[in-house]
Amino acid sequence: MLTESPIEQITGIVNQMLESEPGYFCVSVKIKPTQNIKVFLDGDNGLPIEKCVYFNRKLYQLITEAGIYPEGEFSLEVSSPGVGEPLQLHRQYVKNIGRKVEVVFKDDTMKTGTLLAVTDNDILIEQTIGKGKKATTQQVLIPFNNIKTTTVQIKF
Repeated sequence: MLTESPIEQITGIVNQMLESEPGYFCVSVKIKPTQNIKVFLDGDNGLPIEKCVYFNRKLYQLITEAGIYPEGEFSLEVSSPGVGEPLQLHRQYVKNIGRKVEVVFKDDTMKTGTLLAVTDNDILIEQTIGKGKKATTQQVLIPFNNIKTTTVQIKF
């Protein structure tokens, strides 16, 4: 009989916790060798700091109750993935429709444009080529299986 790894156990606890919070979802769980658990959550309408604090406290209690680590022998950080982190889940793509993204393909070429649509199999971006009066826009359909990473581009 195979036992679950701590990451699988914690991911299960996070997903159970989020069942009562359908606007939020787990992006990833990472554990450093120092028993520092990092849980990255996101929300369809963002993830306010108050929710991070709430989820951190609740999750710390649930992990302690599950007995994965002795009490006090782990640390926990709950946050959103942060600016500049690649999109990992379909739900993150949908959340970012209308924003400018940089798509890196598996062959390391890239395209930048506005994310217009997301389906189960691909994304549609609108790309502007050229500048000024000579600028043209084109729509590019990109299958998910051709994407290495997609990152939201932030304007300052």
